[in-house]
Amino acid sequence: MARLKEGQDYYRDQNGLLVFTADYLRRRGFCCHCGCRNCPYPETEALPTSATAVAADSPVSVK
Repeated sequence: MARLKEGQDYYRDQNGLLVFTADYLRRRGFCCHCGCRNCPYPETEALPTSATAVAADSPVSVK
């Protein structure tokens, strides 16, 4: 799994929180319905069929 790149896939806001970019969220391919600040998906987008699908498809290896 590719590492995330700061400035391309995410940035840190004024509070130091990690915020995914709309470009990264589009490439991820689905809406997680967590209220991502830059979510490019309409509110009616369906969730994956299981929580396992979200976990398996969600890279979170940022150091």
